[in-house]
Amino acid sequence: MNAAILTIGQEILIGQIIDTNSAWIAQKLNEAGVNVQLITSIPDENSTIISVVNELLNKFNLVLVTGGLGPTSDDVTKLALCELFDCELTTHQPTLERIKNLFSSRGLPLTRLNEMQADVPDRCEVLDNPLGTAPGMWFKHGDSVLVSMPGVPFEMKSIMENHVIPRLLSQSTEIVIVHKTVHTFGLPESFLADKISEWESNLPKSISLAYLPSPNSIRLRLSSTGNNKELIHKVIYEQIEKLKAIIPDNIFGYDNDTMALVVANLLKNSNSTLALAESCTGGNISHLITSIPGSSAFFNGSVVAYSNKVKEEVLGVNAKLIEEHGAVSKQVVESMAVGVRKLMNSDYSIATSGIAGPTGGTQAKPVGTIWVAISSRNFTESKLFKFGNDRERNIIRSSISALNMLRLHLLSR
Repeated sequence: MNAAILTIGQEILIGQIIDTNSAWIAQKLNEAGVNVQLITSIPDENSTIISVVNELLNKFNLVLVTGGLGPTSDDVTKLALCELFDCELTTHQPTLERIKNLFSSRGLPLTRLNEMQADVPDRCEVLDNPLGTAPGMWFKHGDSVLVSMPGVPFEMKSIMENHVIPRLLSQSTEIVIVHKTVHTFGLPESFLADKISEWESNLPKSISLAYLPSPNSIRLRLSSTGNNKELIHKVIYEQIEKLKAIIPDNIFGYDNDTMALVVANLLKNSNSTLALAESCTGGNISHLITSIPGSSAFFNGSVVAYSNKVKEEVLGVNAKLIEEHGAVSKQVVESMAVGVRKLMNSDYSIATSGIAGPTGGTQAKPVGTIWVAISSRNFTESKLFKFGNDRERNIIRSSISALNMLRLHLLSR
């Protein structure tokens, strides 16, 4: 089954919101064995909706649409679908009763606009939406299916999980699509491609490989399609084992893993605690760590030591070190790491100090010069990184590089 995903809303086209719906839907469809071939966005315009939906239905077995089902005048999806399918709006009584009960339970008055949310094209099958007022709609059009859902993410997800996916699985032809993502760090894309070129050229023809670079990692996605899920997984895992032998230190996780999650698990498994002293990263590493549920089990705390005064008075960095070597130096960042580890009585610590940019660089220390240190009771070590001129990327790369340094040390133990 081939599918297209269509999002409706001017707010997407002007960059006011990010279309996260399409990414989520595509992932779920792939898991259900549906091949997504097109993702597109259009404005809330009647004629555009009619034209694009009609074109998609002529090309794809399945068209999933989100957006344009709200109660305001700019939400015209239902009217456009009525015109396309030559039908009329009719009140879906179960939905109307649910809306009345919803507003009554919240002590809110029910307006005519709210009641109109229960009006649906009389050619559709209604898909209940317990989390909102606009129901989903399932249309059969020749050999194709159109599903229209609200653009509110949690409402759309509820309809997908409770109605759309189960129905697609019941109609499945047993074809499965398997994706396995390998997260790597420490090798630029061209260097990585060169190092694994022989492995890549020897991949079975049934497996396709994609490189997905970002400041956080370079992801390698292995994909395969067939009718034997267990066999597909077996073949993919065999290739991953061969890859691990080539770049063992550069692979840090799989699928939904993040560097912070991997480090968190290593710390928890070793019953170790962590403290952070952040200068150029400005608390970003702390944010990554505390985004993980249960991080209080291993994370003691952090100091955002942006000023030299905080480095000296809170972390105990000797002022002479800063005077002689500068705040962005091996000597200072190592002193920061030792200081915060002792201050918070932690097993490990990470410290960062650098020039994130876009200003502040010198000829000797240009923008993108970053020092990172890790420390334990038995050792302290640091590493110099030289990134680019983009401030946001420098902060991200510094954060992930720092966590990776600790990851490699924990693995070596």
